[in-house]
Amino acid sequence: MPGRLHARLRRSDVLTERPDFALVGILRVPQLHGSPGRAITRRIGYALAALAAVVLIVYLDRDGYRDVQENPLSLLDCVYYATVSLSTTGYGDITPITAQARLVNVLIVTPLRIFFLIVLVGTTLAALTENSRQSFKIQRWRRRTRHHTVVVGYGTKGRAAVDAMLGDGADPSNIVIVDTDPTILETASERGFVTVHGSATQSDVLRLAGTQHASSIIVATSRDDTAVLVTLTAREIAPTVKIVASVREADNAHLLRRSGADTVVVSSETAGRLLGAATITPTVVDIIEDLLTPEAGFAIAERPVEPGEVGESPRQLPDIVLGVVRDGQLLRSGTPEVEAIEAGDNLLYIRHVND
Repeated sequence: MPGRLHARLRRSDVLTERPDFALVGILRVPQLHGSPGRAITRRIGYALAALAAVVLIVYLDRDGYRDVQENPLSLLDCVYYATVSLSTTGYGDITPITAQARLVNVLIVTPLRIFFLIVLVGTTLAALTENSRQSFKIQRWRRRTRHHTVVVGYGTKGRAAVDAMLGDGADPSNIVIVDTDPTILETASERGFVTVHGSATQSDVLRLAGTQHASSIIVATSRDDTAVLVTLTAREIAPTVKIVASVREADNAHLLRRSGADTVVVSSETAGRLLGAATITPTVVDIIEDLLTPEAGFAIAERPVEPGEVGESPRQLPDIVLGVVRDGQLLRSGTPEVEAIEAGDNLLYIRHVND
């Protein structure tokens, strides 16, 4: 068994072959950070509960204990015995024999002793505990995570894409961020996202992010050639996953589509058109920004056709219908193909978002 473990560790270039504890620092599952005061209070509560349990046990069996004076144990004696036992103090040649001395030991000496132990070994224990906890969380995450979204690149485009998903009600725990910048990943982790440190052009990094079990992949890299390579790799790993990719230059859009991207967004052309429109009709830009911001105002949404809407024209509906999705194809409103809505269609419409 040790030989197999060493062999797995030696193959450090294949991340998916590593044991879970060897992925700590590469794959990071965030945890919710509570108030430090609340955490300290909770730990003190655990310690007091343990002390109370020992006191009760000793008190119920007090006839089996005697002190150096051969006196039966009182409740204070039981508290004292439990305190020195839990603090691993032991017994020496000097022992308190008066109630006042034992009370001082319980209230002052033992807390100071525990404080000393915390200062002495607390940092080491915290580090070991955090690594063990992170290893366990990685193991559980890899076993349970399915139908999530992998976001490659957490720069300006990646963050905007994530914000849009969160605005539409996406759960942060279902979003995985892949990037090569540790600082960026630290920011993503603080927001509650699972992060993977590595280049998404490598198949084992995408596999570690659970791409083979994902429902969608967003490719938001800063370079077009990187986006093409990431899309090719992702499509090879997950033939049926939905891939949405961003490209800076329109001339490279066809390369992304050939690489397997289902949807390609040309960032430079989109920004250029908005800049040009702003010089003539600046309010149009405001409306488009409103539609692209799901938190307030208006937003573009998709919903299935209701039974009572079958056979009607999109223009007869109370919603402003932009298009109809039929058999996976987008049919724009106003074309002859969508004069009558059919069962199984989905409607792209403008919905009002409450502030």
